[in-house]
Amino acid sequence: MTTGSAHRQTLPPHLDWETCDRARLARARAFDGLFFSGVRSTGIYCRPVCPVRPARSENVTFYATAAAAERAGFRPCLRCRPETAPGSPAWMGTATTVARGMRLINDGFLDRATMTELAETLGVGPRHLLRLFMRHAGASPSEIAATRRVQEAKRLIDQTEMTLAEIAFAAGFGSVRRFNDAFAATYKRTPSSFRRRRQDNAIRRRSASRRAVPTV
Repeated sequence: MTTGSAHRQTLPPHLDWETCDRARLARARAFDGLFFSGVRSTGIYCRPVCPVRPARSENVTFYATAAAAERAGFRPCLRCRPETAPGSPAWMGTATTVARGMRLINDGFLDRATMTELAETLGVGPRHLLRLFMRHAGASPSEIAATRRVQEAKRLIDQTEMTLAEIAFAAGFGSVRRFNDAFAATYKRTPSSFRRRRQDNAIRRRSASRRAVPTV
């Protein structure tokens, strides 16, 4: 298959377009977490193992990080849940500064400090740090941090009984309003809609379990 320049511009480092597309079509678990697929026809981005019927190859582009996919205008798939993707991104190790910066961001550094302070901690200038992140991660440090906060909040909604306000602050948001705004921007839905969905699913599972119990 012949790929266009747009494909080359969005590929994760160390992976070529054909390799990513074969992995996506095969739902290859070995590639889970190494890249994300953006589907132009739906506006959704997915993990390589997404159970949904694969999109046509000509409608797909690839991204090194979830933040890069969101920067391009895609929103997370609710079936494969990109926030739960395992593994280390393909670009880790290609730039020591970026790898160190990502570890700090994942530890919440930008929840309490500025990008200038992050650059100072890493021993580079803010503009150079931005260039490095755009080259290796496909998104800026602030965009990576924003995606991390939303993903952490989504995991807490799905996996805990914490209140939404508790989740907002635990995930690193400075206020509940910012929490709500971030979910609206990322998912086009409110955080409470995911909690209601989880509760509805639990009720359906309990009902199905009761129906499955044989009567004596």
